[in-house]
Amino acid sequence: MTNGREKSDSAIVAAKPTNKANAVSHVDHGIAEAAEPVEPRAGTKRNVSEQSTLRTQGRERVSQALDRVRQTARQGKKEKFTALFHHLSVDLLRESFVALKRDAAPGVDGQMWKDYAEDLEPRLRDLHVRVQRGAYRAQPSRRVYIPKADGKQRPLAVTALEDKIVQRAAVTVLNCIYEEEFLGFSYGFRPKRGQHDCLDALVVGISNRKVSYILDADIQNFFGAVSQDWLVRFVEHRIGDKRIIRLIQKWLTAGVLEDGVVTTSDMGTGQGSVSSPLLANVYLHYVFDLWADRWRRREARGEVIIVRYADDIVVGFQHEADARRFWAAMRKRLQEFSLSLHPDKTRLITFGRFAAENRARRGLGKPETFNFLGFTFICGKSLKGKFLVMRRSRRDRVKAKLQEIKEELRRRRREPIPEQGKWLRQVVGGFFAYHAVPTNYATLGRFNRCVTELWMHSLRRRSQRTALSWERMQRLAGDWLPRPKTLHPWPAQRFAARHSR
Repeated sequence: MTNGREKSDSAIVAAKPTNKANAVSHVDHGIAEAAEPVEPRAGTKRNVSEQSTLRTQGRERVSQALDRVRQTARQGKKEKFTALFHHLSVDLLRESFVALKRDAAPGVDGQMWKDYAEDLEPRLRDLHVRVQRGAYRAQPSRRVYIPKADGKQRPLAVTALEDKIVQRAAVTVLNCIYEEEFLGFSYGFRPKRGQHDCLDALVVGISNRKVSYILDADIQNFFGAVSQDWLVRFVEHRIGDKRIIRLIQKWLTAGVLEDGVVTTSDMGTGQGSVSSPLLANVYLHYVFDLWADRWRRREARGEVIIVRYADDIVVGFQHEADARRFWAAMRKRLQEFSLSLHPDKTRLITFGRFAAENRARRGLGKPETFNFLGFTFICGKSLKGKFLVMRRSRRDRVKAKLQEIKEELRRRRREPIPEQGKWLRQVVGGFFAYHAVPTNYATLGRFNRCVTELWMHSLRRRSQRTALSWERMQRLAGDWLPRPKTLHPWPAQRFAARHSR
C-alpha cells in the first residue's frame, strides 16, 4: 500500500541527494555523490569512510522507514502493501548482516561471517543491486541433523550467508506489518516475546480463569508439512508487492542439499532458516489462530484460554464437552491445510484448581501432568493450602543436559581445573537462566549436585592416586559453579508488568 507522504519524501530525496560523501543515500537511490547538484562545493573531508558513522545514519534511516510501515499497518488492518521492495536497502542489509550469529555454521557457499565482513560494503552494494534488479538467486540449504530429547534426529536447513542477510532484511520489514496482525496468544519467534512470557501467560490463565481441562496439542512434522501454495496465498492477504512474493517463493523452492543431491518440494518452510519462523507464524495465524479465536467467542459455552508457541499449542477449557468439540473441530481444520495432530503427543487431561477433587471423586489418583517449553506442569498447593501451578524442569531434558556435560568433561579431562571451572560456570549458568523459575528450586539443587559429581568423577580419573574427597570437591564447586537461586519472578508479577491493562 503506497502512501502520499512517502512518495513526496522520496521525491524530495531524489531531487536533492544527501550531502555525505561516499555515504549510502536514501533507501531507494543507492549511492549519492559527495556534493549536492543544487549547491556545488567540495566534498566532506572528514568521517567519509568511518563505518560507525555509516551504521548510525543507516539505523536512523531504517528505523524511520520501518516506523512508517508499522504505522500504516496499524491504521489499515485490511489494506494490502503494494510497495515494500524498496525498503530492502543497503542500510537494512547491513543491519541484517550485523545481527547474524558470527559463529554460525556455513551453508553450501562455505562463507563465514568474518570472511564476508572483510570486504563488507562492496559486497552489500553488489547484493543490493542483484536483489533490486531480480538477479538474486537463492541457493539450496544444507541439511544437518541435531539430536532431540527423545533420541530422534531433527532436520535443520542451513542457508547460505547472503540468503540469511536477504531473508533477515525481508523479515524485518514484514514483521512491522504482521506484528500488528498477530493475536496476543501467539508467542513463538516474535519480537519482544520469549518463552517465559508464554509460560507466564499459561500459568496466569490456568490460575485466574475457570480451567478444568487442558488440551495439550502438537502438530506433527509442522515445518515439513506446510503447504507452500497455501502459505503464499496467506501472505498475499496483506502483501501485494509481487517482488516480495517472488522473493519468498525463491526461498521456498531453493531446495535442500543432502549427500550431494539437491531435492525440492512443494511442502515445508525449511526449519532453521531465518525466514522460517515468520512464515510459520503467518501460516498458523490463518490456519489456527483466527479460527480458534472465533471458535472461542462463538462456539464455547464456558471459558477458554489459548497459548501457542510455534507449533506447540495448549488450550484450557472450563467444560469437558467444549474441549472435545474443539479437539474434533481442530483436527478437521488442520487437515484442510495439509496439517495433522501428533497422535501420541496430543491429549486431553483433567487439570486445574478442581482437578484433584474431580479425580479423587472418580478414584483416579493425582491429576495428570503435561509438558510445555521444557517444563512439566503440575497441580500443586502453596504453603497456605491454595491451588498453585507448579513447574519442574522436564526429566528427559535434564538427563540429556547432564549427558552432554559428561561427554564434554571427558574431552576436557586434561585441561587445567580453572579452564574446566570457567566452562562449567557458563553451562550451569545458562541452564539456571532458563530453568530458575519459582517452584523449581529443588531441581536446580539436584542439577548442581549432579554436575559436581560428574566433575569429581572426571577429575578422579586423571590419576589413580587421587586424594580428591567430596568435601574438597564441594569447596571447588562452590568456587566455580553458580549457586541454585530462583532468578525469575512469579508469573503473575511479570505478566502484570508486561500487560498493565
